[in-house]
Amino acid sequence: MRVLRATHLGMCFGVRDAIALALEHADAGPLTILGDLVHNPTVLSALDEKGIAVARDIAAVKTSTLMVTAHGTSERTLARTRALGLTVIEATCPLVRVAHRAVAALARDGYHIVIVGQRDHVEVRGLTGDLDRFDVVLEDADVLGLEEHPRIGVAAQTTQAVEKVRHLVALIRRRFPQSDVRFFDTVCKPTKERQSAAVDMARQADVVIVVGGRSSNNTRELVKTCARYCARVHHVETDADVRPEWLDAAAVVGLTAGTSTPDEVIDSVEARVRVCAGASTLPLRNAADNSAAQVGQIEARMDRQIEAVPRSIAVVAEEPR
Repeated sequence: MRVLRATHLGMCFGVRDAIALALEHADAGPLTILGDLVHNPTVLSALDEKGIAVARDIAAVKTSTLMVTAHGTSERTLARTRALGLTVIEATCPLVRVAHRAVAALARDGYHIVIVGQRDHVEVRGLTGDLDRFDVVLEDADVLGLEEHPRIGVAAQTTQAVEKVRHLVALIRRRFPQSDVRFFDTVCKPTKERQSAAVDMARQADVVIVVGGRSSNNTRELVKTCARYCARVHHVETDADVRPEWLDAAAVVGLTAGTSTPDEVIDSVEARVRVCAGASTLPLRNAADNSAAQVGQIEARMDRQIEAVPRSIAVVAEEPR
């Protein structure tokens, strides 16, 4: 059996920087994060071990310092937070900031905003939080429910599959041929790279394992993408989720991971796959058996990365109308 890793997989720079920033500020004093910093249980466990609190609402914050997650938030929320006298640390991914600027520019130019994404996702709430009127679409049926506007400005949640986004934009244009439909492609480069690499890998694999949090949108999109090219696709959070019977008669096992999945978790899943391939009756370990070791590894790695690569700057591409 051969394990084939996608050429692009795992943690992106935006997530890595957000975690490093949280660890840095946690060492300086009590810190609360507004919601989950990233959608990965292993990372969240590591942050919890550092004593970092999580609040789902600003009213529940009990520390003087509050961090905004990598998914970003609206200016209205930031203003409300600062009005309470809290010190705000922004861990917003730079590529999410680009999406915010694109939406703001479209709104200033008089376009009715349509976001391609999950309506209740924290990033989408941030993108639309400063708008009085907007629509969110994710499926063809959502487009059929839109009202006509003279100008329609479309942007996307950064972790959506770009092929799906372009399909929905084309559908909007067909439905409203008299409207000026302007589309900014705000799907981020790491998502595009991982989607493209997943396709190349899945085409060659008998079985595909996708590693990432159950609540991670980009991980779920990877699962959907791989399933179009490989009939046997499994989504796992840790090595403990891998089942030996998944690998029966598999010559090539493909491996990819979402943008909030640490390298250590990917490595442990690959190691588990290799063990299972050699002993299909090996009993599964309890997920808690290696969680403490993983937390320690992640903390050490993120501590080293606090001084790592500077944040990237991206340019949003406007596609031809």
